[in-house]
Amino acid sequence: MTTANPGPGVPGGTGERGLRIRPAGRVILLDPDDRVLLMRYDDGPPNGAHWSTPGGGLNPGEDYAAGARRELAEETGWDDITLLGEVYRREHTMEYADAIVRQVERFYLARTDQPERSITGVEAMHAADGIAAWRWWTLAELDSTAEAIWPAELPGLIRQTLS
Repeated sequence: MTTANPGPGVPGGTGERGLRIRPAGRVILLDPDDRVLLMRYDDGPPNGAHWSTPGGGLNPGEDYAAGARRELAEETGWDDITLLGEVYRREHTMEYADAIVRQVERFYLARTDQPERSITGVEAMHAADGIAAWRWWTLAELDSTAEAIWPAELPGLIRQTLS
């Protein structure tokens, strides 16, 4: 497992610079052709438009893996995906609910056996959560895009899991 910016921080508490800590579980979901599912957010500053893995904040009392599974199911409508293990941790500062927070993320690897599996039936959830689009990305597309990908090191993380 790789860690970036490991820092202290108590979920729900405050971290450096007094920012609220927001714990989040995320899923690096790969299809049989090693494409990764990403969601697009068209946020204004400071976050800006970006693509990120499915996932989000934990509910009170929820652990990271349970939160990642729940968020994936909410964002895709799929409840048949098994997490294969934690592969990455990071902390980053971002805007959430009109406040700047220190998001503490744990990423889990998962796979679907369906190539470019389609997402349907969750359009209202996407609209409420600010998900503007979704798509499956190849590693070559991730390497060559000028669009913001969160985390920026995602192509390397995927390559590490495939080796």
